Amino acid sequence: MMKGRGLLVAAVVLAALGGTLYWSNHRKPSTSSMTSAAESSPKILDVKPADVTGITISKAGAPDLTLAKNEAGKWHITAPKLLPADQDSVSSLLSNLSPLTADRLLDEKAADLSAYGLGKPAAEISITEKNKKSEELLLGDDTPTGSGAYAALKGDPRVFIVASYHKTGLEKAENDLRDKRLLTFDSEKLGRVELTAKKQTIEFGRSKDQWQILRPKPLRADQTAVEDLVRSLGDAKMELNATDDEKKDVSAFNSGTPVATAKLTDVAGTEELELRKNKDSYYAKSSAVEGVYKVSSSVGTSMDKSLDDFRNKKLFDFGWADPEKVEIHDGAKSTFLSRSGSDWWSNGTKMDEGNVGRLVADLRDLTATKFPDQGFTTPSIEITLTSDSGKRVEKAQIAKNGDDYVAKRENEPALYALSATAVKDLQDAAAGLKPAASAKPEPKKK
Repeated sequence: MMKGRGLLVAAVVLAALGGTLYWSNHRKPSTSSMTSAAESSPKILDVKPADVTGITISKAGAPDLTLAKNEAGKWHITAPKLLPADQDSVSSLLSNLSPLTADRLLDEKAADLSAYGLGKPAAEISITEKNKKSEELLLGDDTPTGSGAYAALKGDPRVFIVASYHKTGLEKAENDLRDKRLLTFDSEKLGRVELTAKKQTIEFGRSKDQWQILRPKPLRADQTAVEDLVRSLGDAKMELNATDDEKKDVSAFNSGTPVATAKLTDVAGTEELELRKNKDSYYAKSSAVEGVYKVSSSVGTSMDKSLDDFRNKKLFDFGWADPEKVEIHDGAKSTFLSRSGSDWWSNGTKMDEGNVGRLVADLRDLTATKFPDQGFTTPSIEITLTSDSGKRVEKAQIAKNGDDYVAKRENEPALYALSATAVKDLQDAAAGLKPAASAKPEPKKK
């Protein structure tokens, strides 16, 4: 009897489960649930940055910040005063609006916007497009958790919650969007750079991609050093914050110690930057923008240099590509090498590649320890290098001077002090040259 009752209960439960499964599989979701899912991340705004012609940011307690795009597609700040805008910063601002997606729709029809801080919003961002269409975004209080903020469109009763980073990315001030560059030259079209520092004026000229020292006299330039100077000047920016005191910066500049002055000339003209140091801070005045501004110490470091800092200290210019010919005369010993592909030859004999590689590396590493004005006497070593498919021929002579050596390149007045160690390494490498090992014959097949 008990067994029959158990089977009956099991049958009833199974029938109930089957009915529930059928109901759940055939029941359509309600309209409200579909709407809720669709509105979980609603789109508030979706502007096309290319179509935007004007932006106004209004914040409580501050004058309106207005930006406009000119016919060339460049943004400028037009209010509260006319200033060039940082194009990347404006693009970043617009990217927050294309599209601006909410975390969720909080209220479909808010009765009181002031409950969310939207009656008198913390910020209003007005967007004007080229078709004269305009939209105004309101940003209100932060949510209780601090991870988001309330937002709405003017004239729209809906209230949204947006991520806090959206609010941060939109609530911009003048200093956030202005062009902070102190110089606006085009580095690709730069032809002349003049640097006055350490009581000396150095002038650099560029032909194609190569820099040369023109003043105080023609000298080979260290390409990396000159390019680092140009890059630092191009990156020189105002250090601005909300508590900046323009009068204080002017006073610090006027009473500061002159460090350097740079003049840069491109196809558009010449710009000048004057740098001074007051205590541990640097201040700059530029011909490209009005005012005096504090700048980073890296600008001071890059400009406070002497002529020798920009001179090419390498004795030879053949670089990382191996030369095609090497000729060395050291007293009674002469060395002749020529390269064919990766093979080196001397008087018809194939030479050991490793030994020649060491010699080439030692030639490449011959570097001036300083640039003396005198000390070159009778040369004891003469070197001729041919590289760049025969287009570059470099000749240098090396003379003994006390415990060290002094070198001179052909047709150049400059002298290069070389260490005795570097010269000895070169001599040892030349003495160590030997023919390549003969290839072992293949064993005879049995």
